[in-house]
Amino acid sequence: MAYLERDAGRRIYFEDYGAGGSAVVLVHGWGASLRTWDFNLNAIRAAGHRVVSIDHRGCGLSDKDFSDFSIEAIAGDVTALADHLKLAKIVLNGWSLGGSVVVQSAHELGARCAGVLLTCGATPTYLKKPDFPYGGEESAMAETMEAIEGNRAEFLWGLTQGIAARPLGDSTLRWIWQIFMDGSPAAGASLAALGTLDQRSILANLDCPILSCVGTEDVVVDPNIPRSVVRLNKNARKHEFAGCGHAPHMEDASAYNQLLLEFISECI
Repeated sequence: MAYLERDAGRRIYFEDYGAGGSAVVLVHGWGASLRTWDFNLNAIRAAGHRVVSIDHRGCGLSDKDFSDFSIEAIAGDVTALADHLKLAKIVLNGWSLGGSVVVQSAHELGARCAGVLLTCGATPTYLKKPDFPYGGEESAMAETMEAIEGNRAEFLWGLTQGIAARPLGDSTLRWIWQIFMDGSPAAGASLAALGTLDQRSILANLDCPILSCVGTEDVVVDPNIPRSVVRLNKNARKHEFAGCGHAPHMEDASAYNQLLLEFISECI
């Protein structure tokens, strides 16, 4: 098992398949773990690419007792891991909140970032702004945080059931729920951080190919949020997964993997 030491000796868990100076780095969504990329990992490996995945602080096998759970801190972990592994060319893929993480990390990596794939990414902003009409209301975020504090298990079970529009199967849903439950309650701070997130300026200035994947039936991230990415950056394009919810990499893994591999080949 591989760990990267970060704040005050606390560690981030990662997995590294392959070798070489270029890699695909997978960043999961809020409260989950790198295991949620199991639908895609072997397809990337089979295509000959080095694959690195990371557990957010507070999630999966990473230490649970960090003091800083901000999106910027998680992005710093991704960037630090790229430095640790001496990666010179990186394609970042972030799911949900992981989308906001990889946008920040791409900004930090600069020319080393060869491409950004946003899988139903919660970026550029998760909540509505006076000049951004998409996403949720601040009141809804407050209710979400209250629900997590009130009964975390029930909230996470409801979230699990709402992730996909296409059937994933009872065993898969129980597996995802257990992944959520294995995370730290303190990691709720990462979700709360989406309330003030605004990455429009950062996204507009990324100088690499960007592919924004949209689940047309997504009820976790307003589909118009990932759609808006193409209006911010001339290098961005989108792909819509019709009939999919918030997890097209699980719901339609075959089509998603094909698209992902095409994007990776374009970038590295």
